[in-house]
Amino acid sequence: MIWAQLSQWLAPIFVVLLGMLAGYVLHAVFLRAQLAREVRETRERVEAARREADLLLRDAQLRAREEIVRALEAFEREHADRRRHLAAAEERLAQQQIEIDRRATMLEQRTGMLDRREEELDHRAQQCEAELRRVAELRAEAERRLAEIARYSRDEARIALLMQLERELEAERAEAIRRHLDLIARTVEPRARDLLTQALERYAAEQVNHTTTATITLPDEEMKGRIIGREGRNIRSLETETGCTFIIDEAPRTIVISTFDPVRREIARRIVEELVADGRIHPARIEEVAAKVRGEVADLIRKAGEAALEELQITGVHPDLIPVIGTLQFRTSYSQNVLRHSIEMAHLMGMLAAELGLDPAIARRVGLFHDIGKALTHKVEGPHATIGADLLRAHGEPPEVWEAVAAHHHDSPTTHTYAALAAAADAITAARPGARSESTEAFLRRMARLEEIAGGIAGVRQCYAVHAGREIRVFVDPGQVSDDQALILARDVARRLRAEASVVGQLKVTVIRETRCVEYVH
Repeated sequence: MIWAQLSQWLAPIFVVLLGMLAGYVLHAVFLRAQLAREVRETRERVEAARREADLLLRDAQLRAREEIVRALEAFEREHADRRRHLAAAEERLAQQQIEIDRRATMLEQRTGMLDRREEELDHRAQQCEAELRRVAELRAEAERRLAEIARYSRDEARIALLMQLERELEAERAEAIRRHLDLIARTVEPRARDLLTQALERYAAEQVNHTTTATITLPDEEMKGRIIGREGRNIRSLETETGCTFIIDEAPRTIVISTFDPVRREIARRIVEELVADGRIHPARIEEVAAKVRGEVADLIRKAGEAALEELQITGVHPDLIPVIGTLQFRTSYSQNVLRHSIEMAHLMGMLAAELGLDPAIARRVGLFHDIGKALTHKVEGPHATIGADLLRAHGEPPEVWEAVAAHHHDSPTTHTYAALAAAADAITAARPGARSESTEAFLRRMARLEEIAGGIAGVRQCYAVHAGREIRVFVDPGQVSDDQALILARDVARRLRAEASVVGQLKVTVIRETRCVEYVH
């Protein structure tokens, strides 16, 4: 009974479970069929993608081969060009190798000279050490002697020792200075004189004093009236066009042009000369001639600058600097034409640089540009060296050029050798006989200043400036100055003159110590 009831309850449950199992099996079969279909589709898509990738790969390979062919052709052309450039470079290198060999020979010679000088310095160092040992021995001996003298106190012994050491060191200092001067006289001075002599012999410059005149001589007095014009209209027009002042004085047939700008003065002079030659003088004609003359002078200035660059074989100059260089032909310094002075200095610097192993091209560049600031000093405030250096730096000149220009009058510090070379060449060109003029009053003031500076040193009795200020002769009191002290005093005088006086070129200092012994017989 109970089993029948359970059967009735279990039968439906069994049917339900059997149905669920059948549904699960059917669902699994369906999912497996769907998965198989998706796998087939995926494989087909992968196969299609693989075929498409193969097509793209073959297309990329074809394009790559074409690019490689084109690259090879370009490389062959570039390689041919490079072979041509390399051939030219090899030729230049061969020439440079010749120059390097020449400079290497010069360096070997200088190395030998430096080795010999180093040996001399080592020998002198050994001598100095020996002298120091001798001083120590003398000091010990002096201390021993002072200790033996009972009447000397400790302070008195110290003072006596110091005085003795001071005398000995003064004598040794004078001896050391004498040895160094002898060494300089044997080595440095002959070499410097040889370099300067070679440079000056290789460049023989015509030396003529140039002055810019502002006086125009007219053919007659009537022409002076025509230049003035009715109620002064012509001369006012001239002053307006030129920026100059025309002075009509009582001198017959003479007109004076006054202006601080030499270029304006030259333009005014040419305008007046052309008007006088033409005979037609009125404001309209003055304007016409002024425009024409300004163009002629500008062309003349540019040609002068180009001629200077061509003469010195200087290239790569900014075009704006060329007229500034040409303007220097209208500038004078102590009646010396600045452009000719600059060209001469450039030649000298190039020759000196070649002798010293420096670059002659840079040296010539510095020499030509060293006074370029004088073309602008009437427009810009400041020293001409600083003005010129700023101008060159603004127009792309190399640092060694504009730094040397800035320092050639010691207006600014520099480490370039070209600055010292420029100062030396500038002194040489300025010191040539007839290169510069100087008024008698200025000359006498300079001589008096040299004597005043030298006479203000203790021990100097009398001093005289001789040889046009190229030598100072100093007479000392023999009772105050010994022979060793005379040598030191000469160096002190030279140092003070260098610091306080304006010295151009070389100034020789001669110290004379004379002892006179007088005896009377009765």
